[in-house]
Amino acid sequence: MTATLAPPTAAPAAPASEHTTRWEYPALAVLLIGTGIAYLCNLSSSGWANPFYSAAVQAGSVSWKAFFFGSSDAANSITVDKPPASLWLMELSVRVFGLNSWSILVPEVLLGIASVALLWATVRRPFGPAAGLLAGLVLAVTPVAALMFRFNNPDALLVLLMIAAAWAMTRAVEDGRWRWLVLTGAFMGFGFLTKQLQVLLVVPPLALTYLIAGPPKLGKRLLQLVAAAVTMVVAAGWWLLAVELWPTSSRPWIGGSQNNSILELTLGYNGLGRLTGDENGSVGPGGGDLPAGGNGMWGSTGITRMFEPAQGGQIAWLIPAALVALVAGILLRGKAARTDRRRAALILWGGWLLVTGLTFSFMAGIFHQYYTVALAPAVSALVGMGAVSMWRERHRLWVRLMLALAVGLTTATAWMLLSRSAHWVPWLRWAVLVVGIVATIAALVPAPKKLAVVSALAIAFTGLAGPTAYAIDTIATSHAGAIPSAGPNVGRFGMFGQRPPWAEGMNGMPGGPQAGGHAPNGGGRVPNGGRPGNGQPPGMGPQGGMPGAPTAGRGGEGMGGMGGLLGASKPSDKVVALLEQNGTTYTWAAAAIGSNSAAGFQLATELPVMPVGGFNGSDPSPTLDQFKDYVAQGKIHYFIGSGRGGGDRGGPGSAGTSSQISQWVQENFTATEVDGVTLYDLTTH
Repeated sequence: MTATLAPPTAAPAAPASEHTTRWEYPALAVLLIGTGIAYLCNLSSSGWANPFYSAAVQAGSVSWKAFFFGSSDAANSITVDKPPASLWLMELSVRVFGLNSWSILVPEVLLGIASVALLWATVRRPFGPAAGLLAGLVLAVTPVAALMFRFNNPDALLVLLMIAAAWAMTRAVEDGRWRWLVLTGAFMGFGFLTKQLQVLLVVPPLALTYLIAGPPKLGKRLLQLVAAAVTMVVAAGWWLLAVELWPTSSRPWIGGSQNNSILELTLGYNGLGRLTGDENGSVGPGGGDLPAGGNGMWGSTGITRMFEPAQGGQIAWLIPAALVALVAGILLRGKAARTDRRRAALILWGGWLLVTGLTFSFMAGIFHQYYTVALAPAVSALVGMGAVSMWRERHRLWVRLMLALAVGLTTATAWMLLSRSAHWVPWLRWAVLVVGIVATIAALVPAPKKLAVVSALAIAFTGLAGPTAYAIDTIATSHAGAIPSAGPNVGRFGMFGQRPPWAEGMNGMPGGPQAGGHAPNGGGRVPNGGRPGNGQPPGMGPQGGMPGAPTAGRGGEGMGGMGGLLGASKPSDKVVALLEQNGTTYTWAAAAIGSNSAAGFQLATELPVMPVGGFNGSDPSPTLDQFKDYVAQGKIHYFIGSGRGGGDRGGPGSAGTSSQISQWVQENFTATEVDGVTLYDLTTH
């Protein structure tokens, strides 16, 4: 007994990437083809998905200037509140295949398949084929990954680029060549052009990994890391510099900023504001409607945040197992050489999980549950590496104890998460509990080969049954709007535990009326075609007349066809016909308060619609004087009344610009109601 509990010594790390087995590539083909088929199933049911980004894709597909800046409309009045990299692949697809749900969402599916393949390749190099395939499988069935690789938010490309950086760093640890460090920096820089500062969360683990395990001497390692940092700055900075130096009079307003500055957007609304909660121009604390801090608007902060109802079903299933795997993996490396590749991989992926997970847990600013997709690669890699390592070393008692701990914690986590949706596949939680208990006991006992296979299958079922079921539900469910959520309803509408004060009068918000099939929920779901009682945030129905889209939030239902803060408008055929009449003779066929209100009309007509005030209706763009000038020049045909009171949530400098414009239009032009939508013809008094 004393011998089996002795401190671990490192097993020699063979160059696993150089060894293949006959089953590896057929298994990889099954994994990738299966992932592709699954992710393509029911894809078009989500319609335009997030219409905020779909409208920008439409704009960039007809205007190269909008393509470069990431403009919300082809007339380039204002950009989305992110850099444009995530839009480029979709925009190129739409240029080739036309504007439809498939041309927008299939590129996201391809990013998902590529992410699974690249994670396999990255984990395989130090830990071998089995670990790589298991990591890829876990990523594919993670519920939030099954959601975001079928949705048009920036996160799909962000995840792929972060995995690519980890792959390049893994290669750098192997041979210490400069090119791998430079490539790592390039992937990070392009990730910045996808979602700005979020990509920097993986920079500390990447740098620490090479600083500890890089083959060259310390001085050269430091110089190589500096080269990687410089490359990152160049890869991101060329676009930032171009935007900052471009004359403001001939480029769109930078959406999400209060002073038309990409640097302000980077450091404020999309930067430090996310950590502190001080975000000028947002609908939250920085906007002045709610008290500062992260204990209301965006959920409570703390170490258990990833396990709370809004986030738990998205990502938490295997987090405890991943942490146990990290500890066991480090112990198994024992006194291995400084440059040990397996320990380096554990440092990289473990650091990724810890830094990103702790940041998400304690950030006080805007936080949505789908952000947790950034944790999925790290969790998947650690589970793949740890499971294979512990299984191979299970002849040691302490390893069996760690394996049993991982299985036991996974069983408890699955029971907790499945109990939150007890009426959804009710037998599943009991099956996982029973099999999990048996698997935990089996992990403690040395078993002959045949029984070991049964034990391995029981462990796999315990770990994968819950997230796979959630992923299947996610694929079978339509998702639309700004805040999508994976898995079945667990009784919360994403970020809101209670009805926020600015939501008064908005149907579908927690505590409000449930018109048009809306209900507080995990956010952004349109189950079973959006039938009443299935849970759908305000206005998050089909966007702009997309055929086959879900029915919740349609024109005249709840939002009167106007959409709202989180969901797009759904204009009727009559409204579309009016906007299209001589629409090409105007710079903007119409203007509407807020990007989502404008998006549905733009997607339905494929004509520029000015989103006054940007996403929240709180950006000071355009000013009242600018808007008056556009009207005087005959550049805008219609103004679409919102009834949402946008613009009063602006930060310093906005001074309710959207409300001023809306009031000026009401005082000087005649309103006409068409199918529940209020239109003002700005070409006549």
